Amino acid sequence: MMKRLLGLFCLMILGCNTASQVDTSSDPDPGSDTEETESQSNGTVSTDSTTEQIEGWTLIWSDEFEGSGLPDSSKWGYEEGFVRNGEAQFYVAERLENARLEGGHLVITARKDGYEGHEISSASLTTAGKASWTYARIEVRAKVPPGRGTWPAIWMLGTNIGQVGWPTCGEIDLMEYVGYDPDHLHFNIHTEAYNHMLGTNKGVTVEVMDAASDFHVYAIEWTKERIDFLLDSDLVFSFANEHTGNSTWPYDAPLYLLLNLAIGGSWGGLQGIDDALFPAEYFVDYVRVYEKTP
Repeated sequence: MMKRLLGLFCLMILGCNTASQVDTSSDPDPGSDTEETESQSNGTVSTDSTTEQIEGWTLIWSDEFEGSGLPDSSKWGYEEGFVRNGEAQFYVAERLENARLEGGHLVITARKDGYEGHEISSASLTTAGKASWTYARIEVRAKVPPGRGTWPAIWMLGTNIGQVGWPTCGEIDLMEYVGYDPDHLHFNIHTEAYNHMLGTNKGVTVEVMDAASDFHVYAIEWTKERIDFLLDSDLVFSFANEHTGNSTWPYDAPLYLLLNLAIGGSWGGLQGIDDALFPAEYFVDYVRVYEKTP
């Protein structure tokens, strides 16, 4: 997630979604060096939450979030503490009040509960050290929480972040949302050459009126030549490999996935935090990772 407001790129009208000016910001995040799964991928998005296979694709990793209790510890770990961007929440690991399975969903909850002396608690789930991918199609169906001060995201970081740091490791933001701007979703990449610190990050902002009231499917199709960003099957942004080196394309190496609900911070908190938003609940229906069927 690592973000800050920046004016940028593309105007695209796709169905009922209108692309506008990009906003983003990022800070380094400690990561894992473990490489687990490598795949190549391309194709079309599925919005059917009951369908696990897509023609031409092979499902290689997924979590449907069935059952109850804590998320599957073989697939997910946690960030802990105050991690980045001056955010207000304290990330807590393995606490049902902040991350639980319920009704076929993962529910990440931010609470103003004073847990262990910290005003706001939340959760950030990560596959670091458990699964990572290269050239994959990654698809997440989710509903974001409303409220001024919320900052949920679906994003990826390079597993080599511990060695090379951010943004050299590369970042892919499948989706970001800031609650004070409720009618827009943000899709971005960050690299050594293209990032908010230089004012060069690349991405798009799309108008979506019901992001906090309905589920949407967020996906990337990531190949050696490009990363395509899809929202409910519509292509909203593409980032092409310029073949000018790692500074512009660090995406020939594995990245891991993060699902988190931040509160406040350098972007989410630009217009303050509304106490009425608590508890804020971020619903994730599934995460699916595919490779192209040979």
